[in-house]
Amino acid sequence: MELSFANLLIVVAAGFAAPLALGLVPALRVPSIVVEIVLGIVIGPAVLGWVQVDDPVAVFSTVGLAYLLFLAGLEVDFARLRGRILRLTLLGFAVSLVIALVVGVLLKAGGFASQPLFVAIVLSATSLGVLVPVLKDSGESSTTFGQVIIAGGTIADFATVILLSLFFSRESGSTATKIILLAGLFVVALLVDLAVAGVEHSRRLRATLRRLQDTTAQIRVRAAFVLLIGLVALAHQLGLEVILGAFIAGAIISLVDRDREMTHVDFRRKLEAAGFGIFIPVFFVTTGVRYDLHALTASASTILHVPVFLAALLAVRGLPALLYRPVIARERLPVAVLMQATSLPFIVAATSVGLALHVVTPANAAALIAAGLLSVVLFPAASLVLLKREPRAAAAMDSAMAQRKAGLVGGLQTFSDQPMDDLREEAPPAQGPAQDVEMPEPVGV
Repeated sequence: MELSFANLLIVVAAGFAAPLALGLVPALRVPSIVVEIVLGIVIGPAVLGWVQVDDPVAVFSTVGLAYLLFLAGLEVDFARLRGRILRLTLLGFAVSLVIALVVGVLLKAGGFASQPLFVAIVLSATSLGVLVPVLKDSGESSTTFGQVIIAGGTIADFATVILLSLFFSRESGSTATKIILLAGLFVVALLVDLAVAGVEHSRRLRATLRRLQDTTAQIRVRAAFVLLIGLVALAHQLGLEVILGAFIAGAIISLVDRDREMTHVDFRRKLEAAGFGIFIPVFFVTTGVRYDLHALTASASTILHVPVFLAALLAVRGLPALLYRPVIARERLPVAVLMQATSLPFIVAATSVGLALHVVTPANAAALIAAGLLSVVLFPAASLVLLKREPRAAAAMDSAMAQRKAGLVGGLQTFSDQPMDDLREEAPPAQGPAQDVEMPEPVGV
């Protein structure tokens, strides 16, 4: 069978045009992924009909989704994911799940849903893959605020993928069997973690890696890709969601590859360049191409479901962000609420599973996706507006824009040399043992 790359060409062209258009209009502070999804809807069957999701587009999109979760796992700073931050984000997700179950029951009583548990799981996720580029472009990913958002999103995405796999998996088998398979995946991940750590302790292998890392071999990038595809393939073989394996692969690299000797400082930037430059834009554009606009607009009642689901997202994931008050400044709580309520990729994946299992109607699936799309369009943009009011955050975003104008790849600068004094206001006096959270030193104080 002869493959055609015409559809893929249009998709990658849309992925190229989105950030370029934003770069030409610096005053328009909209995340690139929003434009990519909207362009996908426009060029897809819902509007112009220029693109169909054929095999090349589907493969690139699937790899893009896996790479997105891989980079999300790579963003986790295990040194900060402990103590108070870990306890607060775990508590936040537990509260989210309770609120989601209540909301699910209320939606069923109101005729908006037939499976409260399914709706609760769908509403409990946060689009970490959507927020990571936003946090990076605003210079926040390495700050305490950014790490709290990433930690909360990590736990939510990780837990919802597991819950979906356990209760609504398309694979046959009892819940007990799935738990055993899930435990097996974590055991394999632990063994891989130990093996990678052992390689790093070998002087000969370290020297070889250092010699090959910046040549055409790009040996560290190749090793990371082997790990990514290996755990994705294993998760698929076990009947689990592939994004679970991808996230674990990124987390393994984040955990074992600390590079304390600064021998491969460009390694992560290379991984990000491959992801944000090649695969991930295809996933976001393809998400727009696949959107069923007709199912949403076929009925006026379906359209009314959209604001209901959007409000449910804000309640389920946004309200628990108020629990983060001990570690982030009061004025940043609205930003945390909006960011944590942002969700789309998991909604897309979960509704496809729900449609296959007949636990969600096509109309409600379209309404859920529309609510997720609105959350991606509105909440990150509103968050950037609120952050812009803070002088230091505004300086970081202006620096990011200057980097784009200088020709650097947007989204790859972490601005770790510009720490944010998020906690200056609420940092309590030392009492008893050492603090759980490492506070950045305020600049100029």
